[in-house]
Amino acid sequence: MKFRAYVSEEVENGKYVRSIKEKNIEELPKNDLLINVKYSTLNYKDALSARGHRGVSRYYPHTPGIDAAGIVVESKSPKFKSGDEVVVTGYDLGMNTAGGFAEYISVPAGWAVNKHPNLTLKECMIYGSAGITAALCVNEFEKHNINIDSGNILVTGATGGVGSMSVGILSKIGYNVIAASGKKDKYEYLYNLGAKIIISREDVFDTTDKPLLPKKWIGAIDNVGGNTLSTIFRSTDNRGIVCVVGLVESENLNINLFPFIMRGVSLIGIDSAERPIELKEKLWEKLAKEWKFDYFDKLHKEVSLDDLDIEINKMLNGEQSGKIIVKI
Repeated sequence: MKFRAYVSEEVENGKYVRSIKEKNIEELPKNDLLINVKYSTLNYKDALSARGHRGVSRYYPHTPGIDAAGIVVESKSPKFKSGDEVVVTGYDLGMNTAGGFAEYISVPAGWAVNKHPNLTLKECMIYGSAGITAALCVNEFEKHNINIDSGNILVTGATGGVGSMSVGILSKIGYNVIAASGKKDKYEYLYNLGAKIIISREDVFDTTDKPLLPKKWIGAIDNVGGNTLSTIFRSTDNRGIVCVVGLVESENLNINLFPFIMRGVSLIGIDSAERPIELKEKLWEKLAKEWKFDYFDKLHKEVSLDDLDIEINKMLNGEQSGKIIVKI
């Protein structure tokens, strides 16, 4: 059986081209589940993989797509049967295993969860890895007793996928959210998501060598890294939590120990791909119910496989906001 897939391949040393290819089912790895993909979503990691980033995907030709939602066609697992609607986020999907930008994927049963009845397959991909990542951050706040009365929560890169989800979920629960963004034309969007205060990215960029800065928030979800993260860390209140998610500014971090030893601030790295499937199932339950926010359905733009090149270039150039849903 043949199917369509979005493929990135190296045509000469360091030069990659992307196109829609016709592939055979036999080319997929032999795993527990063969899934007919209905929707995927575009993440920054997918854009890097499509561009030929060997730190993300080692082997080319390659089909990116770290998220997929679809219908089980064949199952070797007692947990799933043909016709089940399932969701896969993370693990090795779209990294070195052929990903969700295709009509079919083949994955281990341990990577998949049954779709929650309160969500459609499309809604699962509006969340995708970005939603799971945001949910993991909120879960950390709750685990560390950072509640809605504890103080403000900062979200940087607030118009991106994880940022948008974070603002929406936190606001839905009742947290007071400060959204940091460099996109002034997106301020109304952020207010619609529930942000109470919007600040510019320059407001979270202190270039002094002060070991501590005035306390401004009890928690933060940072999608930026670099000096922005250093500023956040030095501005966090006593026993606050800073969730580290992204590095669009820089992967390097210049910090001192004073926020740790004078304020008891915690830096927590958030990796969503390799979390236990049982935890992901619990988070999907919350995302389907009490954490689903009012502006959720307006958060996305739907595209086809044929539109992916344009959207990937926008994302790599920092011109993307919200979620890009790929209808397969």
